[in-house]
Amino acid sequence: MRGMGKSRRMVSMGLAGAALALAFAPAGPAQADGAKAAGSQADGAKAGGGHAQAKPHWALKGSGTDARFRGLAAVSRDAAWVAGSKGTVLRTSDGGAHWRNVSPPGAGELEFRDIEAFDSRRAVVLAIGEGDASRVFRTDDGGATWTESFRNPDPKAFYDCLTFFDARHGLAMSDPVDGKYRILSTRDGGRSWDVLPSDGMPAAQEGEAGFAASGQCLVSSGPRDVWLATGGAARARVLHSSDRGLTWRATDAPIPAGDPARGVFGLAFRDRTHGIAVGGDYRADQPSPRASATTRDGGRTWTASATPVPAYRSGVTWLPHSRTSALAVGPTGTDLTLDAGRTWRTVDTGAYDTADCTHDGACWASGEKGRVARLER
Repeated sequence: MRGMGKSRRMVSMGLAGAALALAFAPAGPAQADGAKAAGSQADGAKAGGGHAQAKPHWALKGSGTDARFRGLAAVSRDAAWVAGSKGTVLRTSDGGAHWRNVSPPGAGELEFRDIEAFDSRRAVVLAIGEGDASRVFRTDDGGATWTESFRNPDPKAFYDCLTFFDARHGLAMSDPVDGKYRILSTRDGGRSWDVLPSDGMPAAQEGEAGFAASGQCLVSSGPRDVWLATGGAARARVLHSSDRGLTWRATDAPIPAGDPARGVFGLAFRDRTHGIAVGGDYRADQPSPRASATTRDGGRTWTASATPVPAYRSGVTWLPHSRTSALAVGPTGTDLTLDAGRTWRTVDTGAYDTADCTHDGACWASGEKGRVARLER
């Protein structure tokens, strides 16, 4: 009976993801076919007194602060964490109706750019910057108390992003030190960290670095696979490791680079083979052509989107339980793909830096001036 219950829940969540993508889609033959296929479900809704659903949109959830939230960890429809400027960390457990300021004491001068949450109580947050400005904190009690578990001792290192494979194993990455990206590893949920050997890391290009723009320059999928996004050099690249960061392989990405402001800013993988990369030129007065790409082989090769995102995008996330639908966000709007990143169209013009979706069908976004939103109908 438990197995049957789980199966039913997964089917229900899968239908929710498909319905979300369908609601975003423009009217046309494909939508009509989808509507026919979902006819029995619609009839059931009518029989139960259901109402037609409005088009999905980002519904702002007042955070009560003007911090810029580039770090976001969505736990569920009700629970989410955001981390940002002025050492600010907020947490909600009621869908954004109320936010609790759970910032680590004395962190007001730090810039938090990434946060990873295991649930509504446990989270790890990364502060960026040169030397000891790069720090990692962990909480086990919803932010009531924090423990500083890492303070960067190397003035040449600058940490940008972190990711976790599970509740114990995770990595953080720094811009190149002595010609190679530096990888920090934890095996106890972020309570302690060790620098991994650099033997398996390929040499960095001249001027190459990661972008601490959305907490998505280092992402993982499954128990061992992780990808690292780069820019600022002659070629934008994505590095992949299948052994939790011990060895890496670099592949060029067809996203313009050649300038410190250009490259790949955000990655999202729905499994160990299918991924999306977004980026461009973050300067508002510069165009960002060909600013998205896809892979179907785990990052061994990347293909430019046939219809790319129309402007610089810093964050990207797959819609819940969908194999083909994803959202990309940036300062000038949100774009939707229904074909796994091959073509995109703008569905919202609000400014966001990052986005994240959850297994129970919720999607969240955050950005400048305290903006936090949840996707709603």
